[in-house]
Amino acid sequence: MSLDPSYITPGKDFDRDTNYIEDRITQDGRDGWPVEPGRYRLVAARACPWANRTTIVRRLLGLEGVISLGLPGPTHDKNSWTFDLDPGGVDPVLGIERLQQAFFARFPDYPRGITVPAIVDVTSGQVVTNNYPQITLDFETEWIAHHRAGAPDLYPQALRAEIGEVANLIFHDVNNGVYKCGFAGSQKSYERAYDALFARLDWLEERLAGQRYLVGDTITEADIRLFTTLARFDAVYHGHFKCNRNKLSEMPVLWAYARDLFQTPGFGDTIDFNQIKKHYYVTHVDINPSGIVPKGPDAAAWLAPHSRADLGGRPFGTGTPPEPPLPAERIVN
Repeated sequence: MSLDPSYITPGKDFDRDTNYIEDRITQDGRDGWPVEPGRYRLVAARACPWANRTTIVRRLLGLEGVISLGLPGPTHDKNSWTFDLDPGGVDPVLGIERLQQAFFARFPDYPRGITVPAIVDVTSGQVVTNNYPQITLDFETEWIAHHRAGAPDLYPQALRAEIGEVANLIFHDVNNGVYKCGFAGSQKSYERAYDALFARLDWLEERLAGQRYLVGDTITEADIRLFTTLARFDAVYHGHFKCNRNKLSEMPVLWAYARDLFQTPGFGDTIDFNQIKKHYYVTHVDINPSGIVPKGPDAAAWLAPHSRADLGGRPFGTGTPPEPPLPAERIVN
């Protein structure tokens, strides 16, 4: 597979393209895409932290029987994510080999990167949206009639402003901050991103010392957005992206917080460490030209006791944990 080596622009900061397809799937169908069980397929690679958010929310809200899940493999070439894990390399529902085909079915001259997560309209085979921050918010608000009994409120109305503020800080300094380190094109841009990343992690360490979750006393969208980066920190970002002031496992509060979420149904059961490591270490050939994938760290450490319940809090509020993953979606690390 020919992989794209152009992640780093010499002399430049990493600048993420955040221009996504802004169509939304809503109850009133105002963009032409009404909420409709069975109509849409979520395409979300296990390796990708942005896609991982959508698989967690889908699990927590019990949308597995409403929105199907397509799983590309952990690596991709310069053109697209591919369905190389499926028999014959073809997605069994969409009938395509590359996610790119769904984008081109709607936009024949689509000029940007083919990203996950993406939602595809199964009947037409056309991509609906790849706007990952909005996808989870819409799962939480527009699909509410199809949530499972006992589904948690991940985006409480009274806390939305604070969730947005915290999530914005986390995005710039942590979620995207690790990429600003890893894809920095100069020493100065790397050090600037490095300093911002660890200043924010220190801020989170302090914030979470006295409260179990980021906003309020239950799991919210803010926790989900932070978790997917923390889950990849020691396995990938610490070494591969040079985020090496310390490991997550050397930050006692954040490490316990991350383990608490990992051991919560709907979180750790979406994490495939093997695919995560393969994606970063094989795809980013400009950073790791050998393509060698590290064996460690030992994932068993994620199951160690965390004592975060001593802080109180109710993981699912007045709701309940989700059922175990569907057999076809279970992960063996």
